[in-house]
Amino acid sequence: MKTNKYKKLYILLAILLFSLAVTYIDAFVHPPYFSKIPIKILFFLVLPMLFFVIWRDEWKEFKALFRFRSKGLLVSLLLGVAIFGVILGGYFVTRGFIDFSGVTSSLTSGMGITADNFIWVAIYISIMNSFLEEFFFRGFGFITLKKFVNIKFAYLFSPVLFAVYHAGMLFGMFHPAVLVLIMSGLIIGGLIFNALNDKLGNIYPSWFVHMAANFAINTIGFILFKMI
Repeated sequence: MKTNKYKKLYILLAILLFSLAVTYIDAFVHPPYFSKIPIKILFFLVLPMLFFVIWRDEWKEFKALFRFRSKGLLVSLLLGVAIFGVILGGYFVTRGFIDFSGVTSSLTSGMGITADNFIWVAIYISIMNSFLEEFFFRGFGFITLKKFVNIKFAYLFSPVLFAVYHAGMLFGMFHPAVLVLIMSGLIIGGLIFNALNDKLGNIYPSWFVHMAANFAINTIGFILFKMI
């Protein structure tokens, strides 16, 4: 159907252009982090919502993304705890031969994040931003998209763009080899998130795991900023 082609094109362009725009802004413009928050929230919400407003026959799909089901919840929580341990443990294992000193300096010089305001950034990233990213990349960019494209393509598309979306922020923080490793981890993580959500058709499983991963990363941030 011609309508489905337009739906597919809208989702693909929305995810692609937004991810590339954020990457460019983070890598070259370096706006203060707090000034980006309302803009990112706006686009995270407006781009998918406009899709569901234009094509009202997809409104049931939108509501299904937020329909809570306890099935699979325990697995997600256990996986979240495991990922928290892996990320935090990985930091302690690798800090002896990977230089993490550029992380805090890049956050401060590039985004205006310091030890004084990091607690608020950590809370926002762990809870609110993780929810918005799951709605955008997994709910809209996978669960909704897979109705209109090959399932293998749907599985790969959002994880790759999810990694691209983070590339600009990570650029300059790490050695290129470490950056490649992190980007690969983001893609693998995105694939796991898609698999978690695919069974239940909502975004809660991946959101819980995503929160746990962000809690671990922000714990490392507290350590690097010498706050704990």
